Amino acid sequence: MEYLLLFKMPKPMKITGRSSSITNAFINSIIPVVLPTNEQVKEALNILGMDCDKFECSYCGSSASEWDHLRPLVVNKKPTGYISEIHNLVPACGKCNQSKGNKLWSSWMVSEAKLSPRSRGIKDLEQRMERLAIYEQWLEPTLVDFEAIVGKEKWVQHWKNWQLVQDTMKEAQVLATEINQLIARSYEK
Repeated sequence: MEYLLLFKMPKPMKITGRSSSITNAFINSIIPVVLPTNEQVKEALNILGMDCDKFECSYCGSSASEWDHLRPLVVNKKPTGYISEIHNLVPACGKCNQSKGNKLWSSWMVSEAKLSPRSRGIKDLEQRMERLAIYEQWLEPTLVDFEAIVGKEKWVQHWKNWQLVQDTMKEAQVLATEINQLIARSYEK
């Protein structure tokens, strides 16, 4: 048996590979979180065909482990204006939440994206989509114009800080690559 077939090297890490995580942190840190009432959670689950005994992923039916933003908070590295509130959150499993990312739920669910409900062969896909469409109409989502609220100066400074972090990450990656190559060369001898 060829044992090397079993071996897989870890993928090299890049500092700049975390730039979307930094962007999400800059946006999520300014997004208000509005806690729901018990009645709102009950009503939300009822619309989705769930209750305390049947708590599952709204997209695929697996066991729910988190609440996913139905409407994305971030698109094209900018905040959409939606916030974290019950009528923009649905129960989800980790697979669906990761796969969906910041895509529109309705197109993602029927796409061939890795781990989408369609690509996983979820049988009751149409019924789930119908419930989510009804849920989406349940309450008008809050849409915030952040710059109008905080003022242009603070808003511009927030994004200057983001750019500074991004630029520093690029500089750090250049140095990290140089260090990596120097260390690798020391093992070649």
